[in-house]
Amino acid sequence: MERYLEDYAVGQTYGSGRIRIEEERIKSFAAEFDPQPFHTDHETASRTIFKGLAASGWHTAAMTMRLMVDGDLKPAGGIVGTGFEEFRWSRPVRPGDELHIQCDVLEVRPSKSRPDQGLIKLRTTTFNKDNEPVQIMVGTLLVPRRSKPD
Repeated sequence: MERYLEDYAVGQTYGSGRIRIEEERIKSFAAEFDPQPFHTDHETASRTIFKGLAASGWHTAAMTMRLMVDGDLKPAGGIVGTGFEEFRWSRPVRPGDELHIQCDVLEVRPSKSRPDQGLIKLRTTTFNKDNEPVQIMVGTLLVPRRSKPD
């Protein structure tokens, strides 16, 4: 079910399924996009601040996006972001973790300049297999309205 601006309200929560993180995916993503040793090599990673192999934060962000697309949020027209007010990684994502998300609606408002659209502000928290937050972002999505106001 696609949702329009009128379908969202402050306080609503939307969830997702789960993604299991395999070591080889961590290393292959890092090799292409964030080739730092704590993302690519166990031995070197064990001597870093991470104390072991950790997924790139950008890999976590990409997996979060996948969870959002496949999850319960379902804005009409897709997930179209306008920016973030907050974006942080609170703990590393490890091989074997299973990630899932929770999106909390913080604000819903019609656009002042585009009467056929509105904005929803979300806090999206990505959790690991122990239900600990690994990433928290607060951002705004552009969402179409079901009908134009008079």
